[in-house]
Amino acid sequence: MTYDRLVCANCAAPVSEGRCPVCRANRERLQQENWLGGLGGLSPAALVAALVVLIAAVALLAHQTA
Repeated sequence: MTYDRLVCANCAAPVSEGRCPVCRANRERLQQENWLGGLGGLSPAALVAALVVLIAAVALLAHQTA
């Protein structure tokens, strides 16, 4: 979720402007979640493709060591 369209319940201003302490705290929290939760922005198809590539790499590695 992006905070550019959220409206603060405390001051009724956009959260992205950070006018009050509540806005600033929520903006910081959303930025941290966005930074840490990078996989959440990927589409389901991209996640499935990444999983298939990972499984293929593990299978190839297992085949080479056997």
